[in-house]
Amino acid sequence: MDVLLIEDDSDVAEFVKDALQDHGYHVEHVTTARDGLFVAASNNFGVIILDRMLPGGVDGIRIVETLRNQDNKTPVIVLSGMGEVADKVQGLKAGGNDYLVKPFAISELLARIEALTRSRTNPNVETQLAVGDLELDLLSRVVRREGKNIMLQPREFKLLEYLMRHPGQVLTRPMLLEAIWAYHFDPQTNLIEVHISRLRQKIDQPFKEPMLHTIRNVGYTLRAAGQAAKTEAA
Repeated sequence: MDVLLIEDDSDVAEFVKDALQDHGYHVEHVTTARDGLFVAASNNFGVIILDRMLPGGVDGIRIVETLRNQDNKTPVIVLSGMGEVADKVQGLKAGGNDYLVKPFAISELLARIEALTRSRTNPNVETQLAVGDLELDLLSRVVRREGKNIMLQPREFKLLEYLMRHPGQVLTRPMLLEAIWAYHFDPQTNLIEVHISRLRQKIDQPFKEPMLHTIRNVGYTLRAAGQAAKTEAA
């Protein structure tokens, strides 16, 4: 697959290019916004990876906006040292498909490229989950409730994804340990309790009605607000 890399930092560019080529990708590298737009329009790329801060003070977000205005639907991964929530939201709203903050692990970049290209070649692949007013985007890794962004740690995100894939289902401790931590036995650990507590603080406490419920002596369930059984202990 052909990848367009728009990055003016030579060290970052070499790091990314070498890694992608080692994994079978053909990488075309340019350093300016002008060259990036020209090459993107004249070639069919599987994905575009671009930096936000380009020569001349150009924000890579402008490239994304221009491509989308030209009806260019090539998936775009934005690379940036700007990691605030507002920065990510801006990149995604401009038309970016993913946003990766520097410094980053090349394994994560590869995984995100694979996810983007997989969803493009198979449009039936589910990339967004929703339970009530809680939304989770698997590509951008953005979580929202009532339209408000919620920041989760990687393990919290994985736990919430699993819960949202089984809405209303009671998930036992062994099920969660195996799905999230790959434990095929039940060790004496409070991992689940700690992560459930942290997740509850983020997706429930700031809002009027809880969604994450404890089923005493059984496990946990995630349901749309107002749909939890009265016998459950929140």
